Amino acid sequence: MLWESVEFIGIWSLMLQKFNVVLGAVFIVSASIFAAEIPDDPYLWLEEVLGKRALEFVEKQNATTVKELEARPEFAPIKEQVLSILNSKERIPYVTKMGAHYYNLWRDATNPRGVWRRTSLEEYQQATPAWETVLDIDDLAKTESENWVWHGSSTFPPKYERALITFSRGGGDAVVVREFDLKSKQFIKDGFNLPEAKSRAVWRDENTVYVGTNFGPDSLTDSGYPRIVKRWSRGTPLTAATPVFEGQKTDVSVGISVDFAQGTIREFIGRDIAFYNSENFMLVNNAPVKIDLPNDTDLNVFNDWALIKLRSDWTVGGATYKGGSLLATKLDALMKGERKFTVLFEPKPTVALAHSTQTRGSVVLTLSDNVRSRVVVATPGAVGWTFRDMKLPGIGTASVSPVDEYESDDVWVIYQDFLTPDSLYINNVNADTKTALKSRPAFFKADGIEVRQNRATSKDGTQVPYFVLGKTEAIQSGSAPTILYGYGGFEISMQPFYSAGVGKAWLERGGVYVLSNIRGGGEFGPAWHQAALKSKRQNAYDDFESIAEDLAKRNITPASHLGIMGGSNGGLLVSTVAVQRPELFKAVVCQVPLTDMRRFHKLLAGASWMAEYGDPDKPEEWAYISKYSPYQNAKKDAKYPRILFTTSTRDDRVHPAHARKLFAKMQEMGHDVLYYENTEGGHAGAANHEQKAKMVALEYSFLWKMLK
Repeated sequence: MLWESVEFIGIWSLMLQKFNVVLGAVFIVSASIFAAEIPDDPYLWLEEVLGKRALEFVEKQNATTVKELEARPEFAPIKEQVLSILNSKERIPYVTKMGAHYYNLWRDATNPRGVWRRTSLEEYQQATPAWETVLDIDDLAKTESENWVWHGSSTFPPKYERALITFSRGGGDAVVVREFDLKSKQFIKDGFNLPEAKSRAVWRDENTVYVGTNFGPDSLTDSGYPRIVKRWSRGTPLTAATPVFEGQKTDVSVGISVDFAQGTIREFIGRDIAFYNSENFMLVNNAPVKIDLPNDTDLNVFNDWALIKLRSDWTVGGATYKGGSLLATKLDALMKGERKFTVLFEPKPTVALAHSTQTRGSVVLTLSDNVRSRVVVATPGAVGWTFRDMKLPGIGTASVSPVDEYESDDVWVIYQDFLTPDSLYINNVNADTKTALKSRPAFFKADGIEVRQNRATSKDGTQVPYFVLGKTEAIQSGSAPTILYGYGGFEISMQPFYSAGVGKAWLERGGVYVLSNIRGGGEFGPAWHQAALKSKRQNAYDDFESIAEDLAKRNITPASHLGIMGGSNGGLLVSTVAVQRPELFKAVVCQVPLTDMRRFHKLLAGASWMAEYGDPDKPEEWAYISKYSPYQNAKKDAKYPRILFTTSTRDDRVHPAHARKLFAKMQEMGHDVLYYENTEGGHAGAANHEQKAKMVALEYSFLWKMLK
């Protein structure tokens, strides 16, 4: 499956330290005293998402921000250029194969919500394919008077005649599920349809789906996701669906997947206890049988093989396997208790497994080698597994996915780097990629722009890599306006990418862009992520701050010309370091952030992130969270860089109150801060290209004003 390429970095996406018994006892005794010492929060009213007072506050702040930034000379041209890029007909129409057709969701100026369309492979290989419209989302929204935002579709082999289509109202995570006939191109009125909820629906066969949704009281986890899976048969009401599995209220979620390899149907249940902490079950005679594996492993199936990705060292069967390894064993043997594994990948200090996927006969491993992609094809045979490297066009970033994992050994390969637009290849796993099927044109002038990879020394001595890109004269000037971007969480890697928006809005205009690979991410495997978990969170902030210091030491840019940007967990990152080390930065763009780490677990999906940050209700964990939480640590007498907060009213993942509250607190303290809240768009911050272009233009106009 291939998705629209990401124009601007943002992880609008998604792993305990133990205290000794003595410390635990002390904290238990003092818990009531601790609770009594928590001060009242004067901005709780901003947590009422659609509260009249809160929305009036948002409207007032939006007006102030828009008035200032839209008047900037950069705003109009940046918005126009970005919108032109987003609506360009020269973008690659990435497709998903379903049966004989190749489906694409296309958005442009004429269809801002999108047209779901399909074509044949022969047509798709043409420069201008002939497309058949399957569903016009703009027409549907107009007809039904709904603010529909497309969230995807799913169908099942071998017929591929019915699809479950998901829409959200305004772009949030909560979706409406509707069954659609791919032959008649009509919704099925009495089909598998679900009202708005954070639902998950998976096909078993043409007359059966597995459903996780809001079934009523106590059917959701504390994080707001399904904790119950039921089997729903066609022609029966949802209330008659058969329960299959129930998780706990404290879990993140429960989900089910169905594998159709080799003409069989195998069902697997995942009980997500916390991020990167789960239990796996296989349905045997309709009953869940637990698969005996460590809870921090990822399990996938490939034909009759089980593929197991480790996050920590595992000693079993007389052998020890390193965390970050990928192991293979026959699924039947695993279910019977055998523990003999073939190692398909073992990590090295700078080489990690970024992703794995499978075709009909092979497993394809995408590696991160010093934050650049390598692709290895692993194929089982009569005498064991064989391995071969797949040739790539360069040393940038490759994304590999199967064209049809059940029927062929062909894969889609998307390649890009900072200066090379994304190109799409279709390739057999046993052959080298040579000719691009489709390539996006260059949207900005890369002449004179260079890319460097440097390393900064963090507070504890760890070497932290980062990329610098910009015109040579800008990098060498020692005072170029510079953006430092970071994320550093949930084992998500920041890889080299082509961003036409960053190129037009920043690089072409003489700015320098820096991409950080701080701990908390997955650039060097699970250990790199675990080095910033919970009580070690400060490592991520130290890493980011060390890069800012290193930019000054290398005479790339001083603090007076350095801005920082990050979204979601990256928003927590930039707001934290701005409060901790304000002297290092001149401007901050803080997108859809977490900021109130005292209450994050009580807001929307926040409870699901306690494995990453800790539980603030536990005194021993609040002890370290409280040291960095931006909302609690902002001070009136400090001198902070100017901050632009951006978020979305419709973000039902990270509550908009995080941005609202820190902004309101800092504003009342007298700090110079700006705020913009889009009324829709979900965690992505924008629901369509027009909104995205405006948001980007506001952010870059702010940065040009502050850093030029």
